[in-house]
Amino acid sequence: MHPSHRLNILVFILILFIGTGSATAADTRIPGQDQPEETIALPGDMDAAMLREARKVRADLVQKTRSLFERQPLEWDKQTLVDLNRWLLDLPARVSQLTAYIIEHSRILGFTGSLLVLVLLAVILYGIFGQKKLITATELKLAPIREKLPQNVVPFFQSALRIAVAALIPLLLVGGYALVLALLKYTAPWLVFIGRLLWLWVLAALMIGLLRESLTRDLFDTTRLYGRRLFALSRLTVWYIIAGLAIFWGAAAFQIRPDVLALLKSIIALSFVIVLLLLFLQKKAVMSLLPQLPYKSYQWFLNGFERFYIPIMLFSFLIGFLWCAGYQMLGQTVLSKIWFSLGAYLLLMTIYHVLSGKLQSWSGKSDPADEAARLLVRSSKTILLYATIVTTAIIALNMLGLLEPLQQIMSFPVLQLGKSPISLWIIVKAGLILMAFVFAARLMQAYLDYKIYPTLGIDTGLGYALNTFFKYLAYIIGVLISLRVVGIDLRFLLVFAGAIGIGVGLGLQNMAANIFAGFTIIFGQKIRKGDWIEVGQTLGVVIDIYVRATNVRTRDDIEYLVPNADLVNNTIVNYSLSSSLTRISLPVGVSYNADPRQVEKILLAVAEREPLISSRKEPALRFVEYADNSINFELLVWIDIREVARRRVRSNLYFAIFDELKAAGIEIPYPQRDVHIRTQPA
Repeated sequence: MHPSHRLNILVFILILFIGTGSATAADTRIPGQDQPEETIALPGDMDAAMLREARKVRADLVQKTRSLFERQPLEWDKQTLVDLNRWLLDLPARVSQLTAYIIEHSRILGFTGSLLVLVLLAVILYGIFGQKKLITATELKLAPIREKLPQNVVPFFQSALRIAVAALIPLLLVGGYALVLALLKYTAPWLVFIGRLLWLWVLAALMIGLLRESLTRDLFDTTRLYGRRLFALSRLTVWYIIAGLAIFWGAAAFQIRPDVLALLKSIIALSFVIVLLLLFLQKKAVMSLLPQLPYKSYQWFLNGFERFYIPIMLFSFLIGFLWCAGYQMLGQTVLSKIWFSLGAYLLLMTIYHVLSGKLQSWSGKSDPADEAARLLVRSSKTILLYATIVTTAIIALNMLGLLEPLQQIMSFPVLQLGKSPISLWIIVKAGLILMAFVFAARLMQAYLDYKIYPTLGIDTGLGYALNTFFKYLAYIIGVLISLRVVGIDLRFLLVFAGAIGIGVGLGLQNMAANIFAGFTIIFGQKIRKGDWIEVGQTLGVVIDIYVRATNVRTRDDIEYLVPNADLVNNTIVNYSLSSSLTRISLPVGVSYNADPRQVEKILLAVAEREPLISSRKEPALRFVEYADNSINFELLVWIDIREVARRRVRSNLYFAIFDELKAAGIEIPYPQRDVHIRTQPA
């Protein structure tokens, strides 16, 4: 739609809305009650407001920066190390106490409880060593299902099956553990610790199974070179995490001193950072996992990330060391902004690439002449691109730490609408919401044209009218919601009611008439999109019906914008209102020496051979008159005006008629005058 037409539509919608709103407001006004003053004004102290906001943003940034470098004291000191060393040296002497502890709890559990615990431990050991047998047996039982799947799905099915079976054993053990607890009604710290270990086993089985299947089974092209090396390091990292958590939870279960727990936590976190550093220093292996996508912005990101890979990793792990040293706010803020933003960007671009590829593949399978399918693909790509751009911009600003300061800078009022201050940030949010509604309306129209209307048997004209109604309804809802979401009081629109009413009365009568005529045409169904109409001496097809004017394109590819009021008030010829078949006539004159029956056969045979003439109605021939120099006939044929031009049909028929009459020896006369000369007697 042309931008001027969109502007006219929004102005007209605003007129209707304001007219209704002003009447309602006038009727509901309570005497004696102060009404809110709805005025539009620019803040008088805009420069001062901008300066105050800039100072506020600067102060906030300084405060947040200082808070990043505030070190939180560790919960352990040198005395903790001394005490831990002494405890380790005295550990051999505590064996007798540990034995007595086990005997005491065995007595508390009794024979049945001890037997249940031993059975649970035996099942755990069997699960560890019998996992491969269980996976093999499950694959054999599910072989008939695997044979029915497509070949490209079978590897992923097998991988998912192996991951599920690997996690099945610890999950069953968790169930058995819950049953033991229910039977014993006894919650010793060591028994609770066993339950936590089982849940850790479930987590480890899922993570390691997922890593093994995705990195070592050649499911993806990016893992063929370095997948096994990455799997070895990743598995080591996972087991290190599991072991660290197990040690920490075990110490907590047996009520180790808080400072010792804090020391263990610091040691585990520091060593975990070192293990991750060893993993991520495998530059080629890590870079090989990143997908290669054919987008310039992504290529710039990938090249920059590869160039600064080592500095980024060293900086990240330096921040990790500082986090372990007590600078938790610094580590949490910097690492989350860097890695969460990078991961979100990669995930977003991958999703966009996959969805765009699906749309492209579906578009290639659809009929190129199917306009509804092509419109659906274009609308889907547009809204997908819009969502990707907006989300990527937010991620980039967040990664650079500019999102919150930018929001604060753009939040000072630049306009006052009644009691509602309007800022640049509010305008941006309203624009984004409105654009989302516009793209969603286009997608809905395309889907209705492609899927819903053909299924329900709705013809093209009615479908176009419904689409137009839904489109403008979506625009109105989008405008109202965008204004409401950002907190603007909609009553400020009443300020424009009087001025716009005067404008309509003085200078916008023609535009209002064309708009009402446009709705009459759209919902009256007398002129529809795709109809061939004749306006004056212009014959063309209706390309689109806007609210203010109708776009008509001739066969010479000349487009006319005809005001809708002219179409409603004047006589318009619609060649395809009820049927697109149109009869045209060709006058043909032959010599008086010709046989009329022979001429009839020749002309009808020529008409029947012409492929541009419709076969739904037979051609006809009329003997018109005996003229001065010829006997005249009229050949009547039917054509589909939407597909065939009248001049082209006439040209083809005249060429063929001339050749056939010439071959039959029939003369086509031209005007003749006989001159008789009288001789006067001398």
